[in-house]
This record gives sequence, structure tokens and C-alpha cells, in this order.
Amino acid sequence: AALPARRGQACKRAAVSKPGEVSSHDPYQETHMDTTDEGELEETEVEEAELSLVDEADAVAASEDAALGLVSEGEEDVTLIESSDEDAPDRASAYREALRLMGDDDLGSEEESENSSEDDLGSGGWSEMSGEEEAAFAAAGDATATIEYKASKVDPDWRASTAPPQTAKSKAPELELTTEAVDQAAADIDAEEALPSAEAAPSLPLTDGGIAGWPATLDGVPELPAQPTSGEIIMPPSKLPGIVEDIREIDPEYYTTADPIMNVELGWLAFNWRVLALALSPATPVFERLRFVAIAGRNLDEFYMKRVGGLKRQEAAGIDHLRRDRTTNFFTPDQQLEYIAEATHEMVQAQVAVLMREIMPGLRDHGVSLLAYPELTDAEKAGLRTIFRDQLEPMLTPLAIDPGHPFPYISNLTISLAVVLRDPMDDSSKLAIINVPSQLKRWVRMTSREGHAFISLEQIIAANLDCLFGGMAIDSTHAFRVTRNADVDRHEDEADDLLEMITDEMRLRKFAPFVRLECEAGMPQPIIDRLMEELNILPRDVFPSAGPLSLGEIDGIDVDFGMDASLTFPPWTARTSTRFKLAKDGPTSAIFDEIRHGDILAHHPYESFGSSTQLFVARAARDPQVAAIKATLYRTNNDSPIIKALSTAAENGKQVAVLVELKARFDEARNVGFAQKLEAAGVNVAYGLVGLKTHCKATLVVRREEDAPGGLRSYCHLGTGNYNASTAAIYTDLSLFTCDPAVGKDVHDLFKYLTGYHRQDSYLKLLVAPQKMQRTFLKCIDREMANAKEGLPARVVVKVNGLTSSTMVEKLYEASQAGVQVDLIVRGTCILRPGVPGVSENIRVVSTIGRFLEHHRIFRFENAGTPQYFMGSADWMPRNLLRRVEVVTPVEDRKLQGELETILQSCLDDTKQTWEMRPDGRYALAEAQTEEMWEDGAGWGDGAQQGLMAHYRKRDRKYNKKQAKKAGLPKSSATKPLPAGL
Repeated sequence: AALPARRGQACKRAAVSKPGEVSSHDPYQETHMDTTDEGELEETEVEEAELSLVDEADAVAASEDAALGLVSEGEEDVTLIESSDEDAPDRASAYREALRLMGDDDLGSEEESENSSEDDLGSGGWSEMSGEEEAAFAAAGDATATIEYKASKVDPDWRASTAPPQTAKSKAPELELTTEAVDQAAADIDAEEALPSAEAAPSLPLTDGGIAGWPATLDGVPELPAQPTSGEIIMPPSKLPGIVEDIREIDPEYYTTADPIMNVELGWLAFNWRVLALALSPATPVFERLRFVAIAGRNLDEFYMKRVGGLKRQEAAGIDHLRRDRTTNFFTPDQQLEYIAEATHEMVQAQVAVLMREIMPGLRDHGVSLLAYPELTDAEKAGLRTIFRDQLEPMLTPLAIDPGHPFPYISNLTISLAVVLRDPMDDSSKLAIINVPSQLKRWVRMTSREGHAFISLEQIIAANLDCLFGGMAIDSTHAFRVTRNADVDRHEDEADDLLEMITDEMRLRKFAPFVRLECEAGMPQPIIDRLMEELNILPRDVFPSAGPLSLGEIDGIDVDFGMDASLTFPPWTARTSTRFKLAKDGPTSAIFDEIRHGDILAHHPYESFGSSTQLFVARAARDPQVAAIKATLYRTNNDSPIIKALSTAAENGKQVAVLVELKARFDEARNVGFAQKLEAAGVNVAYGLVGLKTHCKATLVVRREEDAPGGLRSYCHLGTGNYNASTAAIYTDLSLFTCDPAVGKDVHDLFKYLTGYHRQDSYLKLLVAPQKMQRTFLKCIDREMANAKEGLPARVVVKVNGLTSSTMVEKLYEASQAGVQVDLIVRGTCILRPGVPGVSENIRVVSTIGRFLEHHRIFRFENAGTPQYFMGSADWMPRNLLRRVEVVTPVEDRKLQGELETILQSCLDDTKQTWEMRPDGRYALAEAQTEEMWEDGAGWGDGAQQGLMAHYRKRDRKYNKKQAKKAGLPKSSATKPLPAGL
């Protein structure tokens, strides 16, 4: 299991791996099914990919268990055949796609033109994926245990496996400074110095601000916020501006609406502080700390594009003067923008401080360096100058700013350089702009250095600007970055074609007004003033930084080397649900046979998305007895197997109808492409409903069966998350599979409503928004209140991503005052204040933040001792309950209810990853995390998510032992995982 020395530091797990065992897979590495040249799956390839999808994960999981010491001596642990999971995308690209945390769930405005990006630890995820999805290796027989990130090269010596690598997709061009280039540059320098008669190349000394970039020292870097290493931790570190600590200072009439109690925007910033806390915590592995800095940065990008952009539109429209109630209980747009700017400045300072003072030095200790330009040798600078001349200069356009040259176009979220020039002819000062090419990878690999070093593109350009401004003296260059408003007004009622409207909106967004300017801390004030004037922003919209700009890209370095396992979270490979294990080896009909035996619940990413939801759709596409498939698509990943399966179904003559929600914010272009691809395959595609977003996650499969009433039976999938393999690897979501006739009829009626002209006011079992979902939830709480007054058991437990509905908050306050115990697990923004005497003393609010993005929505009502459970796509926010099509389904199977109870209690009992809201609106983490929490073989019970990993691992081992005994396998086979693919 030893790695070749030249591939970098060996992973600790390699020391305990045994020959013949499969490796521990990085849960973020994505694998894709092979395609033909035309991009379509052949029938045999669909079948092979589907089978391989579920052939290795148990072997992988068992090898993890063995490596982590989780199999006790003498304990049998049989690994049945599973696959390396498609839920395992490459970490960097998965985070860029999925950890846009706050989009859909926390960044949406209260108008239907809200941001709708489906998160991610950020979750949200978290900025848009660039479209690059890297090659992954087949894992069969692999004995190495390296952690793999965005592999930019395929090295045949890296792996001992005979399985060939998959074909890499096209990706952004990458620059690299090699040892040979540096050696050649050093030789050229020596040659020039050996010729005293030779005229030296003209040097252009940089004055004052110097080149763009960040300092090689900590001068000017802010101090870290105080973080206790033990005991309780409070976030945000200081009180949010404008927020009162005691809500009893406010008139009770405004408890559910007053901004000083918990303004939605400030509440979102409080959530982002809890995300950033994982980066601030020294216990978090250092590469994961880097990633959480990036996640928090991407969150802020989308927050400013959408929420701040919306407030600026309100301010420009004069909303301040239209508000009838001018009391202090409500903030004007201008007040909110002031408070947001104050709170954001503090957060950005904390990001920069932890990055520069702890994370980057910590990475250097492990051989990973993000370099500042002054740290380079002369030979390295000369080598980079050659790269600049050959590969960068032809792409760059210097843009003068004077009366004859208007201010240039600057793209959203891109880095530019402000260049201060001096004309030697008249000693006049001039200003020019250089846009850094966004189509190139920002981080240039320095393979010439020992270890793994990177230099940013903007620093290379800044150091070689004399090539672009001949005859001019360059006084200084300063990097800056702009953010544009993404809150574009929509007029759906006037649109003749939603597809055309969305296309026009994407075009308009490119030229939207500016809402934020980020710049280097050393940028002179006159340049800032000029940029503010041109961008039409105020001083509060300017954010100087003593570190790298664009922190959302800081985790985008290409890491194609074996990384020390201590830098990352221990690996997790999703298990296949035991019910789906029984179906995977049978014919295409086996999965439907299993669903007929009883409802199935899959819990992602603890259980595989690929061998459950994806398998369900793939089998339906190929099953000759399936007559029709209907599905809703809100967001899905590039090269989605779901899209391919639906296209295959249509090509096989099945009736296929898909609603593609084009209004999914920041994913419009991708969804337009998916819709057109489906239409080309013969799928009937609808683009959504005018005035409503379709956010529900539903698939209906209609199958011919002789014993079914009328000869047709409906199979349904209802979920809390998107049909997206990338996000399924890092979002916690639920998938329910059922053939309940009542649910099937409800889903039929739902699709009639979505694709045709059909009014549906009531459903047999489903709760559907915007029709009656909110009313039903209110009735459930009323029932709990009545039970409490009669002395019967009364309790409400809700797990959602956001709680901002004043109607629901008001009802929960009433329930608390009636004696109902209310437990709220709210990951993001919550406007309710718990624990206030006489108001909410029976309410508890917690928020779980961990390596996975908490994303499922679960509802439990005690019902006098006979609990009712629901799960679905809706948060308790006005947009979900009133302005979207959402679906929540009851979960009636007692065993599945027990699984939901385990999830809820894991959060409510946790003290390591779950924050609890205090009466003053800030959050407390009862126990500071420790490094031991993340060590291999230790701490798996620390934290809600670690506890669930242990739960599913234990359940898997128990099932495997039972199957081994049933199969009469010898005892030796129970402790040694089978080779993958056998």
C-alpha cells in the first residue's frame, strides 16, 4: 500500500491498508458513467454503469471500518458487493457547486424573484460550478488510501490498479511553472551577469503600494477574534447591530415582525458566523478550515448579489417613504444596509485573520503554500515572466481611463487590476484597468518548488505590466473585485415564453448595477474614490482586505498529490440501504418488487444516492413494463445520470414528462440546457408555473402489473433534496419510495396541476403548498395545544433550513404559552427567540453545522402519544408556504418513523456540532470541538453527524453478518472484505 515517494506525502491510512482491500474514497470525488462520442449512453453501458454503481461501496465501507479499527476482535463483518459510490464527487468542485449554502434556503428574498439556489455547506451549497468535473479512477483492487482532490493529471504510476482511468472532461486551462523552466531562467540570469558589457534589461521599480497581491508578512493583518479552546463558544462574537438583546423591550404586537428582534438579513449573517466558526476552530483539520473560509466567502458573494441587491433596489425605489408604520420596530432599506455593512466588515476581518495567521501557516507546515510574490526567487520570477509573455500577454487588454476611454466593462465576481501609471514625458499620473482572465485557473502550480506551492494569476500579471505599458513608469498596481446585483426584476405575467424571459434575464444580469467593491488594504484613497464614483456605490460598500481577494476561490487550488490525512476530515463512503441491496442484483423489476413489500427511506449522504434514487430512475427507464415517468427537476449536476435516464426512457418509447424549473436562481443557464436536451430526446418539458416556483422533489413511475387495479401501479419518489449526485454527497437529505395508492393518486394530481390546466384544492395524504400546507401545519399545532390543556402528551419537533414565517412563529409562541414543548432544529435564519419568560420558555432552537450541510425537513407532532411524522421540501418561510409548489408527505411506517426520530434526536442531544440559540438571539456551542473528534477510529460518536455515521456503519455490519450466516459463508469471510467488483 505504499505510495510512490514522488507523489507527495503518504496518507496515514495507507499504513493500515491491507493488500487487496479497496481504498477509502474521498466522499467528494465524483465519478460518472462512460458515454459515447455523441454523449448518449448506450443500452449496455447504462446497464454496466448501473451495476457497477452498486457493486463496491460495501467493500469500501468495510475496508474503512477495518482501517479505522471499528471491527472489534473476533467480530464478523461481511462486506456484500457494492460499488464506489456516485455520491463521491471531487471535493473542490463539489463544494463550488453544492456549498453555495445559502441560495435557495437562506438567501431567497421574500419576493418570488428571490435567490433560489439550493445551498451548500453552501450548500450552498455554497459559487457556481465552473463546469469542470474531473477524471476519477476506478477503485477495484486499489490498495492505496490517498485522499484525492481535483486531479489535473493522470499518472499511471500513481495507482497499482489495473483499472484504466476514466476519460477526463475538458477543463479550464492551467498554467504551471516547472523545474526545467526555473533552471533555464536561472541559467539565463547567470549568463547575463557573466557578460558585463551586456546592457541589462530595463527595470521598473514599484513604488508605494508595489504589486498587487497580499503581504508576505502579517503587517496590517487584523487580529483573530477571541476563541476559547474549551467550554462554551458564542457566535456571532459580538452583538449584531440593531438587534435588541431582550425582546420584551418591543411591543408584544411586533414579536413576530419587528426587525430589532431578528432581521432576516442579519439573521443570515449570524448563520454565516456559525459556518465560519468551523474555520476559526483549531480543532478542524487545516485543509477543511481553508474550505470553510471559502464557503463563508461564497455565501457572502451570493448574499450581496441577492439580498443586498434587493435592498438597494428598494432603496432606489424610495421604499423608505412608502412605509406607513414609521416606528422603530422596522428598519428602512438604508438602515439595513448600514447594519449589514457593519456586521459584514467584522466577518471579513475574521476571515482574513484566520486565513493569514493560522490556516496558511498551517498548510505550509504540511508542504502546501499559497505564495506572495515577494517570496519568489529571481529565477522563479524570470520563469513566470516567460509564462506571462507566451501565455498571458496575448489574452490581456490594457484599458485606459480618460475622456477618450470610458470606464471599461467589468464582469461580476472577477478580479481586476487598477494600474497607477506615470508618463515620463510630462510626469502626469494616469489610471488603467486590466481584467484578469476568468477563463484561466487562478492558482498557478509551482512544481519547481519542493512541496506544493501556488502563486495567484493576478500577482503574475501585476509583476509584468511593463510588457503592456511600454514607455510608461508603473507606480503601483492594486487588485480589486466587484459584485453586481443579481436581483433582476421579473415580469412573468407579461412573458409570452418563460424560456425567453429567463434567457433575457441572464443577459441583463451581466450588466446589472454594482453592489460591492473589494480591494487590497493598500489601495490609495483617490483610486477608491474614483472606483466608487464609476461603480456608483457608497463607502459602506467598500471592503478592504489585508489578504487574498475572492476568498470563495481560495480552496480552488489543484491538489493532485497524496495529502496528509490529518489535513482533512476522515473519509466517508455512503452505504447502500439494506432494502436496495436486495434489489440491486435482480432484474430491472426487482426494485419495484422491493418497494411493494413496504416503503423505503434512504438517508443521504449516509446512504447512497446512486444506489437508491438514481437506480430507481435508471431501472424505470429500462424496464419494459414501465409505461410512463414524470419528474420535477429544480437543480441537478452536470452530466446528470438522471437526465440521461429520462432521455433514454423517452427514446425507448415511454411517456416522459418533466417540469424543469427555469427560475432556479444562478442555475438558469444550466436548467435551460437540460430542458433543451430533454426536448431533443422526445421528453415533454414544462418550464414551471407563472408566479410560482416549483420546488418540490417528486418522481412518478407508472408500471403495468397484472395484479394492480386497472393493470397499472404507481411508484413514487418524494424527497427533501434535488436530483443531484454532487450535492447528495454533502447535503443531508431524505428520499421516500412508496407505492401507496393514495400517495400515487396525489402525485398524479400534482403533475396534472404542474403540466396542464388542473385545479387541485385538496389531496388525500400529501400536504401541498401553496394550497393547504400552512393551514394543515397550523391545525396540527392547534391540536397539540388542545392536548396540552387536557394534560395529554403534547410536543412539536421541526427540522427546517429557515424559519421566517411570522404566521408560524406566532403560532409557536402560542403553543409555548399553552404548555407545548417545542423543539426547533433550524440550520439557517430563525426569527423566533426561545427561552423568554412568559413568551417562549417552552421553546428550544438549535442549529447543526458540520461537514455535511443539514438540508432535510422533518416535522413531528406528538398527537397525544401517537406521533405523526412528515418530511418534504418546504421550510417554514413565507416563500415556501405561500409562493412555491412544495410537497410534504406523511411517513407512516413505524420503522421509518424510528429512523426519523434517530435523526431528530441526534441533533437535539448533540453538544459538539449543534449550536443553541440564547434568548438574546446569539448562538452558543456547549463544548468546543477537539482535534480528537476528527481522528481516525476516535470521536465517531462526537457530534450529530459523527453519531449518524456510526449508526449506519453499525447497521451495515449487522446486516452483513446476518447475510453471511444465511449464506453459510466461513467465518474468515466475515472479517475480510471481498474485492470490489466480484
